[in-house]
Amino acid sequence: MTEDFRALARRRLDEAQALYDVGMWSGSYYLAGYSVECALKACVLKSIKRYHMPDKALVNEMYTHDLQKLVKIAGLESARGSFAASRPAFAANWATVKDWNESSRYETWTAQDAEDLLAAIKERGSGVLGWIKRHW
Repeated sequence: MTEDFRALARRRLDEAQALYDVGMWSGSYYLAGYSVECALKACVLKSIKRYHMPDKALVNEMYTHDLQKLVKIAGLESARGSFAASRPAFAANWATVKDWNESSRYETWTAQDAEDLLAAIKERGSGVLGWIKRHW
């Protein structure tokens, strides 16, 4: 299941880039943020042992789209804070990404909005997805 969410995170980011490339910025913005959600859910699932019944509260908490809550559920708050303290570029990227939510699909986003979110997620060395991949 963890690998499914990893693959889904990569796929959604590729789709977000494809939408951006053809000028569909709102869809691009939404799917880019959704890729981060999937990646964080992969981190949460990594903590569940195979053939082990997960705690019901954990399962219920996982059904959120709040990226900051998912970082907490995955046990990555301290790691995120430490990495942000040592890499200002990552801190700025996280600030761009953290407020994304599922309601963004109902909003209109500009080319600049989509470009900024994609860059914050994909930036080499300081991108949010690269940081998440260290933990999944």
